[in-house]
Amino acid sequence: MNDDQLLRYSRHLLLEDIGVDGQQRLLDSHVLVIGAGGLGSPVLLYLGTAGVGRITLVDDDIVDATNLQRQIAHDRSRIGLPKVDSAAHAVRARNPDPQLRALCLRADAALLDTLVAEVDLVLDCCDNYATRQLVNAACVHHRKPLVSGAAIGFDGQLGVYDLREEGTPCYACIFPSEARIEEVACATMGVFAPLVGIIGCMQAAEALKLLAGCGQTLAGRLLMLDARTMEIDTVRLVRRPQCSVCGSTHAETASVARARTA
Repeated sequence: MNDDQLLRYSRHLLLEDIGVDGQQRLLDSHVLVIGAGGLGSPVLLYLGTAGVGRITLVDDDIVDATNLQRQIAHDRSRIGLPKVDSAAHAVRARNPDPQLRALCLRADAALLDTLVAEVDLVLDCCDNYATRQLVNAACVHHRKPLVSGAAIGFDGQLGVYDLREEGTPCYACIFPSEARIEEVACATMGVFAPLVGIIGCMQAAEALKLLAGCGQTLAGRLLMLDARTMEIDTVRLVRRPQCSVCGSTHAETASVARARTA
């Protein structure tokens, strides 16, 4: 770290659980953020200001006036611009250190397979179930930790899915990929503005702990927040052996398939 960085990150350096070694791990890290909206905004701002060295951002949407109620990385001057470019501008305005790669693309399976392989950690800040399943499948395939957040109305949830820890589930263990989910858009149901900020900040906190190697993460637990009452519940999660993504049957089938093609 240079003198400017020692000053910038001094409050992290003062924390015994982070210190110089932990901050250096953040500077050396590469994360993938899927979505630059309500959840992605605080995630990107906090990861950027905390000194995560490389951030790859994927979102195919543009900034709209209706976003500004809650998507704090954007402002009126950037309406009509790709959200990834707007969010990257917001991060750079606060910290020039991170190397930002902004991709205005849809996160499909092929793109995710390429990008997830390159990073240390993935943050799912998207707003649709199908993409969440694709992100999870790529993280399982490459054994990369996934920090997933969701928010609609007054209800938020947060989970860390890290198959490097024995017995912990993947996202599809809890929300099966084959399940039929009725998508609910905030355009029709609405979303409490601070809720996405709360969940997004929690996602950033979980990611920073994983990268710096400090604290206890939410791996193996699901956090649920009711913003009407500010009540938080956490439930224990276990891996589902019959999971179509990470279960033992799937793993054995995949292993046989790889052996046959070798």
